[in-house]
Amino acid sequence: MLSIFKTIPTHMDYKGQKLAEQIFQGIILVSAMVGFVYGLIIEQFGWTVYIVMAGFAVSCVMTLPPWPMYRQNPLSWQPAIPEVSGESSQKPQEGLKKKKHK
Repeated sequence: MLSIFKTIPTHMDYKGQKLAEQIFQGIILVSAMVGFVYGLIIEQFGWTVYIVMAGFAVSCVMTLPPWPMYRQNPLSWQPAIPEVSGESSQKPQEGLKKKKHK
């Protein structure tokens, strides 16, 4: 049973995160404007809150799960460099001279 949960993807790429953020903000903005206008017309602030909350719920359903549209640009990582045991373990930054600021 637990192996079913391990097959569910849980990641987004960077472009997918940007798209999800834009969709989220767009839905919230549109629902806030519609809710404000509707609440102004019927003179009930409660309806404004309900419409904004509905927009928030819709945007959460659309952007929080990692839908396939958010995973279309995967990163290609460089292969790991094998470490040679005979070399010193000094980090490259440690060997550089520090610059003094004047």
